[in-house]
Amino acid sequence: PRFCRSKCHKNFKKKRNPRKTRWTKAFRKSAGKELTVDNSLEFEKRRNIPVKYNRELWSKTMEAMKKVEAIKNKRQARFIMNRLKKGKELDDAANISEVKKNIHLIRAPHAGKLKQKLKRNMTLLKSYNCVFKKKKNLVP
Repeated sequence: PRFCRSKCHKNFKKKRNPRKTRWTKAFRKSAGKELTVDNSLEFEKRRNIPVKYNRELWSKTMEAMKKVEAIKNKRQARFIMNRLKKGKELDDAANISEVKKNIHLIRAPHAGKLKQKLKRNMTLLKSYNCVFKKKKNLVP
């Protein structure tokens, strides 16, 4: 077989399993890190039937290859973005839980006490007003 670089050839000679070697395409596809099942990947397959040269057919083929490549790139980008989206959601959840655990570092201990005091004072005022109204009604 033909190899892209010498390290690939060396690993092949050492009988290393490419699905276990993290930097290989085989690993990335088996681990679900790259797009594996897609119609655009079917066009790249090797065809062993020789075709007689035809200029028009050749030009159409080249145009089609460009279109297929554009579609494939777009789908791969979408696949990667969907993978990254899940990680972002997990990060957000982790950040929220960390803030909930360590809220005492963010919020001062006396924060919210002013509102509680105001509420307590308002209830006291209302109760005093009720008492005074009752006393006024009792006097005449």
